[in-house]
Amino acid sequence: MKTAPFLGQRVLITGASSGIGAAIALHLADLGARVGIIARRSERIAALEARINSLGDPVVEAPRAVAAVADVSRDGSVEAAIDRIRAKLGPIDQVVACAGYDQFGDFASLTIADYRRQLETNVFGVLRTLYAVLGDLRSRRGVFAVVGSVSCHLSPPGHTAYSMSKHALRALAEAARIELGREGVGVVLVSPGLVSTEIRKRGDDGDYQAGAPDPLPAWLQLPPERVARAAARAMLRRKAEVVVGFTGRLAVGLARLCPWLLRLVLRLSPPVPRPGGVP
Repeated sequence: MKTAPFLGQRVLITGASSGIGAAIALHLADLGARVGIIARRSERIAALEARINSLGDPVVEAPRAVAAVADVSRDGSVEAAIDRIRAKLGPIDQVVACAGYDQFGDFASLTIADYRRQLETNVFGVLRTLYAVLGDLRSRRGVFAVVGSVSCHLSPPGHTAYSMSKHALRALAEAARIELGREGVGVVLVSPGLVSTEIRKRGDDGDYQAGAPDPLPAWLQLPPERVARAAARAMLRRKAEVVVGFTGRLAVGLARLCPWLLRLVLRLSPPVPRPGGVP
């Protein structure tokens, strides 16, 4: 008999149109949650909403999923979307902040605008989400999960903006875990290694480039469903951080225990091409 550890929980997921966010929404719904899903691409989250609502589990109150379009990098956008979801689902018990993209390029080739755009989405988007649900999480002693990366712990060349954003999220999670923990709110940091998602097929503005090849071999990449399962377990246990995947745990271990070796490996590694195969 299938267990439903999230039964009765209303979980909000940002960045749910694809990859890790979509996998988490599907997995939590399968575990009994009612999910509010947010992303920029209306057709993607509408399809995901329909898919989850078609599951038809009589134990879970309908609707099982509610979708709302928002851009987490814009003031007021995610807040309005959360209000629409809350009106249909009720107060939010748990949140997964997953919206983000990777700004490719050596730091000398990037502009201040590039860094600002990266931080607006990956960092301030998480803060906008947290502020918008903070009242619910406090009253319901809920859980706030942040999808970070192994780049919370290391800074690969060619990803300075992305690594800066993920280091900032780790700092936020560590401080918020203590501050909000006093009020019964759990804060979980999910740090996956390389994952098979669209992130390496996005251009400088974060938009998806359908024809772009993935520059990394498939055997190095985790399926997003594995990250979703790890995230769900961490949320249930209110674990401070979970690093997902062998390559991720190896990289984080080197960063902590043998940073000089990690720097050597990164120095000798070939640069990862930008979307479309452009270095």
